[in-house]
Amino acid sequence: MLQVADLHAYYGKSHVLHGVEFDVGEGEIVALLGRNGSGRSTTAKAVMGMVESTGHVHWKGQDIVGRKPYEIAHLGLGYVPENRDIFPKLTVHQNLMLGQKSAKQKGRWSFDDMYAMFPRLKERQHTEAGVLSGGEQQMLTLCRTLMGDPDLIIIDEPTEGLAPKIVELVGEYLKTLKTRGVSVLLIEQKLTIAMAISDRALVMGHGSIVFHGTPETLRKDAYIRKEWLEV
Repeated sequence: MLQVADLHAYYGKSHVLHGVEFDVGEGEIVALLGRNGSGRSTTAKAVMGMVESTGHVHWKGQDIVGRKPYEIAHLGLGYVPENRDIFPKLTVHQNLMLGQKSAKQKGRWSFDDMYAMFPRLKERQHTEAGVLSGGEQQMLTLCRTLMGDPDLIIIDEPTEGLAPKIVELVGEYLKTLKTRGVSVLLIEQKLTIAMAISDRALVMGHGSIVFHGTPETLRKDAYIRKEWLEV
């Protein structure tokens, strides 16, 4: 579904990504791992057209480099940023409404689906999003993106700052996406959740992919873990 080749990205004169290449297949969960500053978040933003980039990003065979972020989203790519990016003065339900691709076009996800997955959101559906806990805001951001009915969702650090029980819940939630035909590019630092739910793992270092393989292969590769993952 998604094929990235020779991707370079820039912040002004700073050259951040250096020929990044990877792919995400239909119904796959691919983990993008690495230390802070390795280029993981920049990779997500480059795919979504949010930073200056060159190279090739093919989505279902169509090169989308140079397109506006909203155009890319309309093609079926969803993005959940690390900062959660909710609308704090709107209620939970209103936030979900804003995520809908079209009020007239029925997608594979409904309000009931979101509330069934995260009952806490149903309890707080009439509460302003700004007063939710960090975990609740993370749930809301994920659900709002899903309401846009993406075929692939890029999720940046979904477990950052969450309690262990919520981390487990998010992991189960991401596995549920596969049963609905949604592919996932999971950007994570926590090896435990990424290794438990992903089909393949990528490791970034200094703006390039330094490892590509199965979670089991990564578990056995002590050099990659020590050199590029362990703090």
